[in-house]
Amino acid sequence: MNHLIILPILWPLLVALLTMLPPFDQNLLLRRFLSVSGSAVLVVLSALLVIQSTEGPAQLYQLGNWAAPFGISLLLDQVSSLMLCLTSVLALAASLYASSGEDENGPFFHALLHFQLMGINGAFLTADLFNLFVFFEVLLIASYSLLIHGGGKTKTKAAVHYVILNLVGSALFLFALALIYGASGTLNMLDLGTKVAGLSDTQLQLLQAAVALLLVVFGLKAAVMPLHFWLGNAYSSASPAVAALFAIMTKVGIYSLLRVFAMVLQDAGFVASWVFPVLWWTGLLTIVMGVLGVLASEDLRKMASYLVIVSVGSLVAILSLGTPESVQALLYYLLHSTLATAALFLLADLIANQRGKAGDRLVNGRKIAQPVLLGTAFIVVALSIVGMPPFSGFIGKLLLLQAVPQGSAMLWYWSFLLGSSVLLLIALSRAGSILFWQVSGSDVEARLVGRRRTGALLLLVLASPLLSLFAGPLTAWCQAAAMQLQHIANLNPGAF
Repeated sequence: MNHLIILPILWPLLVALLTMLPPFDQNLLLRRFLSVSGSAVLVVLSALLVIQSTEGPAQLYQLGNWAAPFGISLLLDQVSSLMLCLTSVLALAASLYASSGEDENGPFFHALLHFQLMGINGAFLTADLFNLFVFFEVLLIASYSLLIHGGGKTKTKAAVHYVILNLVGSALFLFALALIYGASGTLNMLDLGTKVAGLSDTQLQLLQAAVALLLVVFGLKAAVMPLHFWLGNAYSSASPAVAALFAIMTKVGIYSLLRVFAMVLQDAGFVASWVFPVLWWTGLLTIVMGVLGVLASEDLRKMASYLVIVSVGSLVAILSLGTPESVQALLYYLLHSTLATAALFLLADLIANQRGKAGDRLVNGRKIAQPVLLGTAFIVVALSIVGMPPFSGFIGKLLLLQAVPQGSAMLWYWSFLLGSSVLLLIALSRAGSILFWQVSGSDVEARLVGRRRTGALLLLVLASPLLSLFAGPLTAWCQAAAMQLQHIANLNPGAF
């Protein structure tokens, strides 16, 4: 049994526990070193798992060697390894950025950060719906604590709003699990996938009710319209490093939608008859709501939050097509959008530190002390988000457009995606001109960007050119991952 699969869950747990024990609990520098080095080790682990998933077939890790449906199972394939790698890169950037001073407001910041990583990695690796619920709860507790870290009225209000909604989602998730278990007798994803075709009409009705609840739960996690209204305030009020890490949070919901409906329920007829149409239209409406939020934003942090919603809508709509081509496009665009929006959260904070009282608000403010560094970073991130060549956003949106089959679906999706790109170009151009050109006063009191913050920013900003530079092999890899996902759906636990 390959125990490397469980390390992305155990390693963040170990790092989190160590930060709360002597001598790390009494020394901030030691906690910083442990957190950053722990995140770097996680990058190495995820890279090894990517290589492992590429060179061989999907692997099932059965904890305690208990077989399904009773044992706890972890599944490593190319899709889950990709998500682990993306998470680890964000974690390294977030921990490095926070180590420059953001972690001084509380002794448990780094512990909470790694508990969050434990929950995220567990959600990506689990092959069991109940354990997906467990890791969702780990996410909820850690993310709530990180969101409220540092205190303040705005953070508290956003955090309470966030946690109440997610607690409701957790209750609905439990109801859905009960219905699924009552209908099929299992919560193991692979085992459930093999039993769907043999369910009676009554059992299928129970399963449909459970799926409706899961749509609400996963839609809330992903911030799909009309369950998106919590995200703007939550992400914009969070500290920069936390917001950058939170860029992956909505993708947990999208990943869950992909995993459950592509791997578990692909043989259920109702998925194609009403589940996918619901995802299609809600995805398109999410794009609209996200764009409207971007246009109405009065500061860069809020704009970045609504850009996350735009990317969610684009991904959910393409997911509903249920084809290998759509999954390939989804994976590449997910990589691009997550890294780009995370970079924008960090960039918004750096710009705010150099504009004085104006902060990141889109009003006249003090001249930025480092316009070359921050301006170049803003141009790269903005053009990538809009989808301008030669950056990764262009390739990602091209893949999305190509994945849509000819017909009315092409007309709808092309119109929404291309129309949103034009409006985002207008909004980001306006924001850039205000922040960098409409200036007043001097920069004598500006806070210059330190080495750690510069390193964290460059790690995320340079991702777009790199994704574009290696677009050929990366898209081929995403295509192989999509085909593997479809293949796994036809297997049972005994096939591993």
